[in-house]
Amino acid sequence: MTTLRSFQAEIEGISHEKHRIATEEAKRAHLAAELAKHHGKLPPKKEAVAEVHEQENVAESEEVERTLEELITDDGDTDELRSRLASSILRSHGELVIPLGAHPSPASLYSPAVPPVPIETVGKALSTAQLASAIERLRAASTALNAELNELYRADSGAGPYGCWMVRLTPRGVEEIMEVRVAVVGNVDAGKSTTLGVLTRGGLDDGRGKARVALFRHPHEIETGRTSSVGGEILGFSPKGEAVIPTGHAAEAMGDGHLASAKREKMGWEEICKRAAKVISFIDLAGHERYFKTTLYGLSGCAPDYVMLMVGGNAGLIGMSKEHLGVALALNVPIAVCVTKIDMTPPKILEQTVTMLTKVLKSPGCRRIPVFVDTAQQAVDCSRYFGKPLGGGSARLCPIFMVSNVSGHNLPTLRTFLNCLPSSQSDEKYVVDAPFEFQISDVFSVPFVGTVVSGVITAGSIHANDAVLLGPDSVGQFMPTAVKTIQRKRAPVNSAEAGQSVSFALKRIRRTQVRKGMVLVGKTDIPPKVVRRFECQVMVLHHASTIQPKYQAMMHCGAIRQTVKILSLDHPSGLIRTGDRAKVVFEFVSHTEYVKPGALVLLREAKTKVLGVITQVLA
Repeated sequence: MTTLRSFQAEIEGISHEKHRIATEEAKRAHLAAELAKHHGKLPPKKEAVAEVHEQENVAESEEVERTLEELITDDGDTDELRSRLASSILRSHGELVIPLGAHPSPASLYSPAVPPVPIETVGKALSTAQLASAIERLRAASTALNAELNELYRADSGAGPYGCWMVRLTPRGVEEIMEVRVAVVGNVDAGKSTTLGVLTRGGLDDGRGKARVALFRHPHEIETGRTSSVGGEILGFSPKGEAVIPTGHAAEAMGDGHLASAKREKMGWEEICKRAAKVISFIDLAGHERYFKTTLYGLSGCAPDYVMLMVGGNAGLIGMSKEHLGVALALNVPIAVCVTKIDMTPPKILEQTVTMLTKVLKSPGCRRIPVFVDTAQQAVDCSRYFGKPLGGGSARLCPIFMVSNVSGHNLPTLRTFLNCLPSSQSDEKYVVDAPFEFQISDVFSVPFVGTVVSGVITAGSIHANDAVLLGPDSVGQFMPTAVKTIQRKRAPVNSAEAGQSVSFALKRIRRTQVRKGMVLVGKTDIPPKVVRRFECQVMVLHHASTIQPKYQAMMHCGAIRQTVKILSLDHPSGLIRTGDRAKVVFEFVSHTEYVKPGALVLLREAKTKVLGVITQVLA
């Protein structure tokens, strides 16, 4: 397991090096454009980049003296506060969580050290009057920026009052709505679909799975009660941080004790997008073993930012739950855990489930710090530091929510956590000012519209009627086409950018010409390069015997799912076993694909798993 952690660090280093220079330049240019939009003018790119360089230099010299929190708490220049606040919000893509007062340090508050370390505080101690004054200054600055100020939590300690507040911009359209992608995994009957039904519709379950019926896509799923496809639901949050759910269930979602069964009352995605400033896109994946390849495709092809592992309180961490946890750890996606059915589980069984879960998360293979979230403060802290090492160590926070979909226990806290999760576009791997790239994860044929493709934009931006290239086809060629219309969360938009999941209607393309794993790329002077062979740095996570040249397995790389064959491997023994690392040259068996150095790959064959990163494309 120590080898796996070092290999993941090596993968991150390779990927980071590939994107570092391009990302830095692209971010500067994009920030300059956003700031110019905010002030009502759009300077040329070269001037914009120079302006941002100048602003960053000034900011760096000022940050030593005055942070944003100090500008809020001190009675200083309001224009300077507004300018710094606007810049910080745009950097974080539309929302910013601001702690005020002397609050406990998460590194010491959630430290797994035994005996417990003394709890330290960070931030400037404020009196009640000073905190009230600071909030008013922040509220005035937020209002001037057409943003809402929401109180996440407020508490008091020996050093004085403290809390966290969120500033969230009001989007001007669906294009500006923030998005967070969360993959929901777990064993059969763990309560995945039921929990999503309750979260997105606001009502509670009747104890017999009525809340999940509206989420199923196929008749056989309704008959068996089991998900077999990659489904999707969204939960919207308004600029004020309130969940966008059907009105009839609003009071119940706030946890005021009015219990009722969840009806199949549903809001359209377009209506949710009209009222929301942020949406959580849930990817409901299958829990049964026979659909494992579909679940694995959802975890790699849908590019989730976070994984929510559902564990039934009455069953514990069994079956495919461990398999899904292992895949999420291998792909290095931050993991949150929901323990469901706590209302019907005997206390002794629930205690055994919690003990086993804690043991697995603390094990050397996971190295997670389990935090049982019961308060808004814990939910906000976990969202702010989710997936990040604490206190200089390698252990990371793993929030655990003990929920009941029948009584509604802890559901408001779970919603608070989801409301505060950072946006998908905050990830450094999504570069807006770069040539357009889009991975196709699903294909549809829509009457009177034509061929429609959906997926995630991995780089660049796109507008309606832009010319693009589609490929590679079976002979490795790219076909010219154009984007007729764009939809985001089923709502029509005029443009989209990197990090967003969207759907495109394509011109002059038949359904039979498109397959999952193909890409749309912008037309540039350099034609896109297709790949048949590539070099990969791999590590064998599990294999019953040995892996040698000519070995074949199914490879998942983003939305690509194709069989590959080993041509050669660089290892002293000429073969590799469980735990071995080597440089391997692979070849696609069926047709060429569009892959780039730095992409993460996962090979599977029955229970065999091989993790790797592409280091070089050969031909």
